[in-house]
Amino acid sequence: MTQQECRFGLIGFPLGHSASASYFAKKFEREGLKTYSYTLFPLLSADEIIPLIKKTPSLQGFNVTIPYKQSIIAFLNHLDPVAREIGAVNTVKITSSGSEFELRGYNTDAEGFRKSLRSGFHHTHALILGTGGSSKAVAYSLKKMGLDVLLVSRSKTNLPAITYSDINSAILEQYTFIVNCTPAGMFPDINQTPPFPTELLHQHHEVYDLIYNPAETKFLHLAREAGAKTQNGLKMFELQAELAFKIWKG
Repeated sequence: MTQQECRFGLIGFPLGHSASASYFAKKFEREGLKTYSYTLFPLLSADEIIPLIKKTPSLQGFNVTIPYKQSIIAFLNHLDPVAREIGAVNTVKITSSGSEFELRGYNTDAEGFRKSLRSGFHHTHALILGTGGSSKAVAYSLKKMGLDVLLVSRSKTNLPAITYSDINSAILEQYTFIVNCTPAGMFPDINQTPPFPTELLHQHHEVYDLIYNPAETKFLHLAREAGAKTQNGLKMFELQAELAFKIWKG
């Protein structure tokens, strides 16, 4: 019997930074899944999602990245309760019956982030840079862990958030865990940084950047030079990918 082709992929734009295709190619080879494949689908609009699924009948699920983690929700038939509470989706499972299909949305970013934290994590207050889909997942996880969370936005927003110009020594004495959830510094724009006062950081701070390409962003480099502990997003990326695959094949 010929094994059925099983396709998965990543939607977002741009996708030049992503290691998803390489990660899953190695996983499929390692596990002997010869009919499995993973494709990058750079889409210029969320409106392209349904046409893509219709013309890719072997597609069984996909990951979602910037900028569609929130706009994807409008296209889903079902939303996992955790994803609903977060307000963002990074994993979609496709259930097909003939030419008909249903889309179920999940969020594996939150659990991937939580599991990636260092052992001995001790912080009680966190600053989250950015207000997009990734920041929502990180905020959800940290709040579940009992942390006081404060969002930071480039401009005034309807959300309860401060702007970068509001960050001062007093705030940073209390908020010792800082998470960058923005794309600033991501390949290929590796010289960018969030407009964050890294000179105010010291050895009691820990800075986590969700970006993993490059392995050390300019933001992490500056934080490390100031004395802070640093961590990139590679472990989170790998954990959320494995969680996504369990959902697709569960």
